[in-house]
Amino acid sequence: MLQQTTVAAVIPRYARFLERFPGVEALAAAPWDQLAEEWAGLGYYARARNLHAAAQAVVARGGFPRDSAGLRMLPGIGAYTAAAVAAIAFDEPVMPVDGNVERVTARIFAEQTPLPAGRARLARLAAGFMDEPEARARPGDFAQAMFDLGAAICTPRRPACAICPWSGECLARAEGIAESLPAKPAKKLRPVRHGVHFLLRDAEGHILLRRRPPEGLLGGMLEVPGTAWREAGWDINEAMEFAPAPADWRLLQGEARHGFTHFELRMRLLVARCPALPSIDGFEAHPGEGLALPTAMRRLLALDVASPGVAGVCDTIFQEPSR
Repeated sequence: MLQQTTVAAVIPRYARFLERFPGVEALAAAPWDQLAEEWAGLGYYARARNLHAAAQAVVARGGFPRDSAGLRMLPGIGAYTAAAVAAIAFDEPVMPVDGNVERVTARIFAEQTPLPAGRARLARLAAGFMDEPEARARPGDFAQAMFDLGAAICTPRRPACAICPWSGECLARAEGIAESLPAKPAKKLRPVRHGVHFLLRDAEGHILLRRRPPEGLLGGMLEVPGTAWREAGWDINEAMEFAPAPADWRLLQGEARHGFTHFELRMRLLVARCPALPSIDGFEAHPGEGLALPTAMRRLLALDVASPGVAGVCDTIFQEPSR
């Protein structure tokens, strides 16, 4: 959970997660829907799919691998996670390299190759720390000390060089360039993508949802059905081709926005009511409240919540022809 989510957000979710899945065996045996429900809102849902697959792999092999090479064979385990677990849990003398360790290493050696191109060299330089006898004797403690050094002293801005235990050896401090390292290329503007979604409710407040494909963005999570997300904006009449059922669709004012890593998403929402939800392959009826949905979908539904009475807040009524 901590790979892409803040500690403050993770702590209560982690406690709830462990209560529901107290061990790797319980997690491996759980159906995906339960795991997806517990992960809703944490983002980067490929992490949850890989976690589920890794738990099943661990159970199948009879236990956890005890070195970084074996850990990297598990789904979703990369170089950093494998090294961190191997060093901290199994005392393997390997150096896990996160953003903090990259920053400390870049400054100690005054390595000025911009990221991400310089990342491989920084990893090799950081691995050399484990050649020291003190580090090899306590690899887990050394790794966590490096994390803390970067987080509390060798910070991205205004590093506390005066109290750093390595200030005398730091080449970047000697050259007066510590705060500029590690070097990064100029940020690119995130492209904007657009989508149109359709919220269909029945008389009891149930809504029609569909589950996204298991792979890809928000894989395996529930969503309000709609168009693809594309850079070109959608004409509403064009988007009506993707309505899940014929209805008097009403376009709500405003748009929902959500930022993904590589693009910003902007969504419009059309709503409709019907006596009973239709039965359509690939779609599911769910209660309208208490749903475990990705943050992007919750922001989309907030448009409907902000419109307590559809009449008077709708721009247009779109009648889809009967199919």
